[in-house]
Amino acid sequence: MHRIAVVAVPPVIAFDLSIPGTVFGATIVDGGPGYDVRLCTAEPGIISGYIGADVVVRDALDVIADADTVIVTGTGDRHETDPRVLAALRTAAAAGKRIASICTGAFVLAQAGLLDGRGATTYWAMSGEFARRFPEVELRPDVLFVDEGQILTSAGLSAGIDLCLHMVRNDYGAAVAANTARLVVAAPIRAGDQTQLIETPLPPEGTTTLAATRTWALEHLHRPLSLADLATHAGTSIRTLTRRFHAETGLSPARWLLHQRLDRARQILETTDLPVDQVAHQSGLGTADSLRQHLVRKVGVTPTAYRAAFATTGDR
Repeated sequence: MHRIAVVAVPPVIAFDLSIPGTVFGATIVDGGPGYDVRLCTAEPGIISGYIGADVVVRDALDVIADADTVIVTGTGDRHETDPRVLAALRTAAAAGKRIASICTGAFVLAQAGLLDGRGATTYWAMSGEFARRFPEVELRPDVLFVDEGQILTSAGLSAGIDLCLHMVRNDYGAAVAANTARLVVAAPIRAGDQTQLIETPLPPEGTTTLAATRTWALEHLHRPLSLADLATHAGTSIRTLTRRFHAETGLSPARWLLHQRLDRARQILETTDLPVDQVAHQSGLGTADSLRQHLVRKVGVTPTAYRAAFATTGDR
């Protein structure tokens, strides 16, 4: 079981604090829990909430020593983090533990010096302040989350769900992550490079969205879908399709399709014994070489290595 320590820095953003327990707590592996999640803070007891109710945290920072992953959630205090928290994070990073932040938790990681020279993101409304205070960090203010390997950061609120699902996908595979997403009623995959600010999350009354076209595309991923195919289904021009697609998803149609195809390929690799060339065909990635190139770029392993790591997780 993977052990996670969630660090509460007062005043805590209660929504952010609840995300790791909700997502990781819903992750089932081999019929049992995939994660053990514990909350901790510098001074256990009742800690103040940010624009909301206070929160009771019973464990101190020593639980970090036994954790595999440490997650710092959003806080209303972005300036003077308790030195004990910063020291604990530095020690955890030096020990090789995975470190992540949700929302303004990135300010805490930056104060600890863990983001120096790395790519990172945070809640878009705080990105200007973050960039001024931490110029040594390669801030990416427009994305949902950034995975730098050992260190991961996410934007605010729901982007924290996306980050946690991304970590589940890395730990246990796409099939387990998809099941977790269903249990918490979240989108199964929102790519980290998707923009935080969607232009039209709710379209004007009387207008149509491209949701039906995206659903149709998911049902036909095995086909070599073109922009013209998508535009024809949507009943619009390619130019309008591209503009509306980005406005609704934060990604170009081609980028969105690639993410969906890779996720489909990962699930097929995990849950079937199909040859790699057939996996590539069914996911719409064309050839085994194409699948291999994209998977190595995205995950860092070949299809064969990926299957060896996650093939037994398909029925979990």
